[in-house]
Amino acid sequence: ALIIKADLHSKVLETITKQKITPRKLEKILDLPPLRVSKLLNGRISTLSIEKLISYLEKLGVVTSVSFKPKKAS
Repeated sequence: ALIIKADLHSKVLETITKQKITPRKLEKILDLPPLRVSKLLNGRISTLSIEKLISYLEKLGVVTSVSFKPKKAS
């Protein structure tokens, strides 16, 4: 689950950078107070759920999907 959260967080940050979204604008888009935006931007995501990160991506206009693959035989 930690790897999934890290990947989602990375995509959130990548999207914010590509769209050149300021922290103030991000507060409005994600409907978050400044402290939460600061924590998100600084990588403090331990209290965030996978669902919350996906909802942030959706609010930023990113379509998300989850897929599963069997492990490759060793």
